[in-house]
Amino acid sequence: MTMTKKPKTTWGGFSLKPRKEMPEGLWTKCPACEHMLYRSAVEKNLNVCPTCSYHFRIGAPTRIEYLADDGTFQPLLDDLTSGDPLDFQFRGTTYKERILADEKKSGAKEAIQIGKAFIKGRGVVLGVMEPNFLMGSMGAVVGEKFCAAVDKALEESLPLVVVSCSGGARMHEGVVSLGQMAKTAAALARLDDAKGLFISVLTDPTTGGVTASFAMLGDVIMAEPGALIGFAGPRTIAETIKVELPDGFQTAEFMLEHGFIDMIVARKDLRSEIARIIDYCRK
Repeated sequence: MTMTKKPKTTWGGFSLKPRKEMPEGLWTKCPACEHMLYRSAVEKNLNVCPTCSYHFRIGAPTRIEYLADDGTFQPLLDDLTSGDPLDFQFRGTTYKERILADEKKSGAKEAIQIGKAFIKGRGVVLGVMEPNFLMGSMGAVVGEKFCAAVDKALEESLPLVVVSCSGGARMHEGVVSLGQMAKTAAALARLDDAKGLFISVLTDPTTGGVTASFAMLGDVIMAEPGALIGFAGPRTIAETIKVELPDGFQTAEFMLEHGFIDMIVARKDLRSEIARIIDYCRK
């Protein structure tokens, strides 16, 4: 038996070449289960966590893509933009500057998009709020566009479907914003008198003046799982009334249990449920 000598290995020291960086945006962390997830896997799952089914917040264009049949959405009043009735300034920034910044960030001109569309072949007037534009807050333009959507639904005898995602009334417009609560409610009263159908879809979060007006006036009110739904936030309520709030307070599940909404629908099932309700109501 012959023995062979192993070749001597040499170590050249640490490499000074820069390490290949991980591409940005490849991973995302689920706020609920805290798992690190491939962003592409989340997007393929309709922006729902494949581990715990947490529903990520999505912008209006993505929401429209998920709900409307391909290529059927026809926008209305897309160029309507906000004024500055109070010459509002906050922390060194004017309202006009904030509008321009959020327009650049979100690609939207306002906090709601409205238009005609088809959902599984059923014609609807569709409104979708944009959380990336001043947190989907309701000002004069949101109120005006919502009422225009109601008018279009009345004019063409179509069901009205509105997806809410909002931080409430827009403080930058003061009482002008608060006036939209009564304005949108009055428009829905006209739709109700005409026996029209309004399907309200609540997503995370639906709060403040939007909750206190059109969001909770649907003939059918559905919500995505885990959505925060309420007027004031739970921390504000707890500090005001000095009472420990129950577990799950103001979640969609809590609201369903206490009779404030009609159903909880996972994002993947929204299209089918909306179509089913339209058929059931013969609209």
